[in-house]
Amino acid sequence: MEHEPSGAPAPEPRPGKPMLRALAGEAVWPPPLWLMRQAGRYLPEYRAIRQEAGDFIALCTAPELAAEVTLQPIRRFGMDGAILFSDILMVPWAMGQPLRFAEGEGPVLEPLRTAAAIDALDPARCAPRAAPIMETVRLVRGALDTHAPRVTLIGFAGSPFTVACYMVEGHGSRDFATARLMAFEEPAMFGRLIRTLIEATTQYLLAQLEAGAEALMLFDSWAGLLPPSQFRRWVIEPTAEIVRQIRKTNATVPIIGFPRLAGPMLAEYAQRTGVQCLGIDTTMDLRWAASAVRPDQALQGNLDPLSLIAGGAALEAETRTILGAMRGRPYVFNLGHGIEKVTPPEHVAALVRLVRTG
Repeated sequence: MEHEPSGAPAPEPRPGKPMLRALAGEAVWPPPLWLMRQAGRYLPEYRAIRQEAGDFIALCTAPELAAEVTLQPIRRFGMDGAILFSDILMVPWAMGQPLRFAEGEGPVLEPLRTAAAIDALDPARCAPRAAPIMETVRLVRGALDTHAPRVTLIGFAGSPFTVACYMVEGHGSRDFATARLMAFEEPAMFGRLIRTLIEATTQYLLAQLEAGAEALMLFDSWAGLLPPSQFRRWVIEPTAEIVRQIRKTNATVPIIGFPRLAGPMLAEYAQRTGVQCLGIDTTMDLRWAASAVRPDQALQGNLDPLSLIAGGAALEAETRTILGAMRGRPYVFNLGHGIEKVTPPEHVAALVRLVRTG
């Protein structure tokens, strides 16, 4: 496996993995780079594996295939981070909630609307059902250690609020009104679901660490739907509890929090959750974000995925603006949301060259 893409400059002769150094608070330059959803539909090699697997859940639970998909962008582009190929909804699936991925529709779950349905969820089922995912982590870690030792393996899960949104709604949504209404009208029942997710998510992330993950990321993609009081209750507090529980077992593992569309709540999230790195979405000014968090807290983001599709002068201008804003502080280059399926792979290669030349 080749780590550096063709034509990229040689890595700087300093010890340690660039991404782990940045997450630890070091201003690494050029910054380490990876992209959310970097293993996915925009790559022809991924589409071939996806067709072979047939079903998306089957792909996520086939260790050899999921490991191959995880490693594809590392081989092609030489990213500094390899994120486990899986999905945030594998936790509710592992607890017993029926889940399928419909072509053209996205995830479809049996909606969770009653206390009895919530009580039927079983965090204890997670470990055996998620065992194939942990085997994927082990396979990827072994391959990286052998062929790309500078690459950091990132484990991840969805944060409780975002996962609860899908579980209650039963599918994707622009506003997840049913889930948010439950949080207002039946906070005790919604809180029971959140507590169940805290327990299951903590166990799931600790299992990934045991299997070989070196950093963790919590995706709260729908955090920005909430007003401040609800944001504190359903985003900050559950995230902080997961971080506390993980720290009891592993005091030093870097944890990245991504409260998408958090806006001005980012500062409080950064202060109260205990995460070491803040994922920044496309709407936020990076200089403001840097002023809102501690100097030793890393930032990650926030290139617009559409600029990556556009490529050329637009991509170069946006990339250089971000690099200029982040030079001299702990930072990981990434997108502000997941890569789009129509993204030309050659534009990703161009982005890697831009970032690597600083």
